[in-house]
Amino acid sequence: MASWRNRDTRAAYLFILPWLVGFALLTAGPMIASFVLSFTNYDGIGPTKNVGFDNYRQLFDDPSVATSMMNTLVFTALRVPLSMALALALAMLLLRVTRGSGFFRTVFYLPVMTPSVAVGILFLLLFNGNVGVINRALEFVGITGPSWTTDGSWVKPGLVLTTLWALGGTVVIYLAALKNVPQELYEASELDGAGRWTSFVNVTLPQISGALFFTLIVNTIASLQTFTEAYTAFYGTANTQTYSSDAALFYVVYLFQQAFQFMHMGYASALSWLLFLVILVITLVQARLSKRFVYYEGEAR
Repeated sequence: MASWRNRDTRAAYLFILPWLVGFALLTAGPMIASFVLSFTNYDGIGPTKNVGFDNYRQLFDDPSVATSMMNTLVFTALRVPLSMALALALAMLLLRVTRGSGFFRTVFYLPVMTPSVAVGILFLLLFNGNVGVINRALEFVGITGPSWTTDGSWVKPGLVLTTLWALGGTVVIYLAALKNVPQELYEASELDGAGRWTSFVNVTLPQISGALFFTLIVNTIASLQTFTEAYTAFYGTANTQTYSSDAALFYVVYLFQQAFQFMHMGYASALSWLLFLVILVITLVQARLSKRFVYYEGEAR
């Protein structure tokens, strides 16, 4: 029996070996290298020069760090709850669909496959202040649309609305969670005289709270690392001077500029570790708060 266990163990390690190699070479290795580089002055070509904590001190003196971080946090605060609420509403609608449910699930999920670069270009097509589809539609009903791409107050809301294009993955997760809610709980709630809203709050939300918490974590991390859509729309075009670059300066965009435009690899590495710490702290806070709101079946309360 021991020999069988040993053989199974060796087989298990053999199966996970590709992942371990990939993790070491593509994740752990680059993280260690970036941590070392964060204490140096390195341009990607010449030799490295040790500068101690100068890069980290510069983070607190660089106004673009605070601007880009604030833009990112505002974008995250807008996008995450809005995307989760809309995805849950769509999932509940799909739950009521009997015929063609597979077709609608596919339709909602297909935008997830759209490249982020295309979404950035789509932003310019939809939200152009003069000829954009959104403002044309608003004019049709007598509303003057804002300057989405030049007014700093509307840049982030416009990008948030554009990224909602690809919330199909969250919809699928919520739909699966909703299908696992025991129907007898709704029947018991109805017998107690509870209405639809009361059943939603006291039955649906607690039963799918695990899925809500998972998507909260994933969407928050993704939003804090947003890059492609903003860079494509505001920095990847030839006429970037016509756009409000300050309002679209997200943290990872600024990190990318420091690393590959100005070749400040050491400073960019320090920027990346600051973002890692911010994401870590926010995730830990969310995990701590989840103990009050997340219900797991079979867990003692």
